[in-house]
Amino acid sequence: MAAAALAPSAVKAQGRPPLTRIAFGSCADQAKPQPIWDAVLAYKPDLFIFMGDNVYGDFSSADAINLRRAYDLASDITGYSRLRREVPHLAVWDDHDYGLNDGGGNFAHKDIAKDLFLKFWDVPAGDVRRGRGGIYTASIIGPPGMRVQVILLDVRWFRSPLKPTDQRGAPGKERYVPDPDPAKTMLGPEQWEWLAAELRQPAELRLLVSSTQVLAEGHGWERWGNLPLERQKLFDTIRDSGAKGVVLLSGDRHVGALYREIPPGSYPLYEVTSSGLNMVYWAAKEPGPNRLGPLYAAANFGVADIDWWERKLTLALRDEGGNTRRAAVVAFDDLGISA
Repeated sequence: MAAAALAPSAVKAQGRPPLTRIAFGSCADQAKPQPIWDAVLAYKPDLFIFMGDNVYGDFSSADAINLRRAYDLASDITGYSRLRREVPHLAVWDDHDYGLNDGGGNFAHKDIAKDLFLKFWDVPAGDVRRGRGGIYTASIIGPPGMRVQVILLDVRWFRSPLKPTDQRGAPGKERYVPDPDPAKTMLGPEQWEWLAAELRQPAELRLLVSSTQVLAEGHGWERWGNLPLERQKLFDTIRDSGAKGVVLLSGDRHVGALYREIPPGSYPLYEVTSSGLNMVYWAAKEPGPNRLGPLYAAANFGVADIDWWERKLTLALRDEGGNTRRAAVVAFDDLGISA
């Protein structure tokens, strides 16, 4: 794989066949059984994307003992380890492998968490992430005409504090409410500039990974809608870059769902939220004004099946048995991808 390769099993992008089977997931508690890896491996993905909460290791002191133990336990999980060993993969963190529930840029121990992340994911010594803030990265895989760009955003390292709700637990206002403060940021100036440049790189299909949800409405948990100006900036950045074929992937929520929204001046944006691999909020119930069908509140992983020849993309959620539970078929033309 390209510079974003995170594992010894990863292969270089140059000279490899185009990606046609991509799997992804989030929220894997290392202290609980993880039977879903059998279904993930049976799917035989060309690439797996770990979208955050890859372990649960919140910590509050510099020894980071909880996070260290979490990574040690994860290393001993058979399916998890086999996937990391046999399948090319990329990874980004969310809050519980960052080290603080709902944590943002003011987390005091984020440098320690970053060092442990880079060690666990075998990030090479010369990788650019070792010399800058955060762990955002991107990779382009496949030959011209069949290139997939994977952009992994870091929505933790730079993020401003969120505005607490005035009605904790109330439907739609569970933890946070939208904050229109223009001084607040999701990505930070450097990452925003980097993202705009990445979106101008040549690629046909682009998977933009945000560990927290982008399109989802109707709930007061973490999401881009908590910083509505930043959410709009993301839409504007995609539009102004001229990038076609952008599809959003997210996790975090302990439920799975598919979403669709058409920002002004843009083609439709689709989002697949895949969460969790073994952490599930069984009683989840919330409005979904831009959701495609109901929530899927059981263990799941996401897939993106790319048919370059029929020019279509199938986005789906699969259960522990590998069965498809939610799906949407998207024509390349609907994503602005040229023939």
